[in-house]
Amino acid sequence: MSDERPARPSDIARAALEAARAASAARPKPTRRRIAGPRRTWSGPRPGADDPQPLGNLVDSLISQQDWSSRTRVGSIFGRWDTIVGPDIASHCRPETLTEGVLLVVAESTAWATQLRLLAPTILGRLRAQVGGDVVTTLRVVGPTAPSWKKGPRSVRGRGPRDTYG
Repeated sequence: MSDERPARPSDIARAALEAARAASAARPKPTRRRIAGPRRTWSGPRPGADDPQPLGNLVDSLISQQDWSSRTRVGSIFGRWDTIVGPDIASHCRPETLTEGVLLVVAESTAWATQLRLLAPTILGRLRAQVGGDVVTTLRVVGPTAPSWKKGPRSVRGRGPRDTYG
């Protein structure tokens, strides 16, 4: 009779664990190297630079980095015309062009063009307050335009087409 009994699974696992520990102890320990740069700290209760940011803040920072501020101010005049002048005035006129500080506004009738010319200082004040003082310096208001009789690159001075019969 032999005293050897069959190996149990727990004995096999224990032997493998001790062999792994011995092999790990024989290897040299790696030294921890610190990576150069600032040490990571927690931002605390306030939002940090690496936290998710609102989209408006990201767009504002992109505009300032790319130096698009003057273009966005010009675009905001056309995009926010209803809120700048009010819905009543905006329903009767529209901004057409902005060239060298002169905003061309087209009115739907000559009566509204006259009214807008009288309101020009007020509208300029609103534009300065909401967009900036250096974007629009002058407001030029025109009424509706009559149809042009010019057809082609050349034209003859005169009263336009008339009845040529008889």
